[in-house]
Parts: sequence; structure tokens; C-alpha cells
Amino acid sequence: MKIGIFSGSFNPIHIGHLALANYLCEYEGLEEVWFMVTPHNPLKQEHELMDDNLRLELVKLAIEGYPKFRASDFEFRLPRPSYTVHTFDKLKEAYPEHTFSLIIGSDNWALFPRWYQAERLLAENPILIYPRPGYPVDAASLPSHAKLASSPVFEISSTFIRRALEEGRDVRYLLHPAVYARLLK
Repeated sequence: MKIGIFSGSFNPIHIGHLALANYLCEYEGLEEVWFMVTPHNPLKQEHELMDDNLRLELVKLAIEGYPKFRASDFEFRLPRPSYTVHTFDKLKEAYPEHTFSLIIGSDNWALFPRWYQAERLLAENPILIYPRPGYPVDAASLPSHAKLASSPVFEISSTFIRRALEEGRDVRYLLHPAVYARLLK
């Protein structure tokens, strides 16, 4: 099975994440997308993150009932900080019957050279890059294992949603209804 690993903080998951994952399944040849909740991204400050289990719970609420999506706590059991190259090594060990592609935004693609063992990660795994505002990618210049998705650009960010919630703003239409309800508890 062709599985896309959508690894991220999902701090919180929002409709942009869901719409993108749906697009990648329907138009880019992925059979499933696994939302890999990352405990600690080495390029982000840990104190900015909501609790790991809350973020996982929110992902589960957001994808409930959709057969092509899976919530994953796979990285919770790996050493921290979490390095994508190690996650992919362990995924291939645990699920040798699947083919995994890394899903990243063009903003992360711009930072990709800073990733731990980026060259090995790229050489050993397909990478599907989705467009993010302000981070253009020249598809013709991409290495053979990397592909630019033709997905729409979603200008929603978890940072914006967190700030809006802190300010008491109503952002219900940017979140899955179950996620919105859980965050208001």
C-alpha cells in the first residue's frame, strides 16, 4: 500500500491539514495518509506545543470515520528529539509491506538541508512537497525522489488558530467541529 506520512505537530490539526491530505489521496496516488503526531520537532521550541496526547486526541477526532486517514503515535515511542530519517527506518522495519512517502510543505522543503541526515532521507524515500504561501518550488529542479504536488494552497496555520483561540475569537470553521468543541472544554 502507498502511504503518505504527514508528520507534524498538528498544534492543532485544522481543515487545511484535512483538505490537503484528502487531496493527496484523491489526486496524488496515495492510498492512505497517516497523521504522524510529532512529540518534538527539533526545529521548534517544545514549550510551544500542546500536550502530546491532546494533539493525538484532536487528530483522532478530526479523522474519525474517514477510511483513508490514520492517526499515529508511532513517534511517541522513539527517542526525542524526533528525527524523520529514524522514523522512516523504523516504519519500514515495522511495516515492510508498505511504501512510505514523506509529505512536507514547501516551507519545510526550504529548510530541508538543515534536517538531520537529509541526504539519506531523500535518497531512500519518496518526498511529496505541497505548496505553502511564500515558498515557491521549481518542480524542474527537484531531485528524482521529490515531487511537487499540484494541490491547492491552504493559507491556514495552527499558529494563527492558537492565537485566535487565545484572543477568544470564533474560528469554528477553520477546525473540524469535534476539534473545535474539544478545544473549548
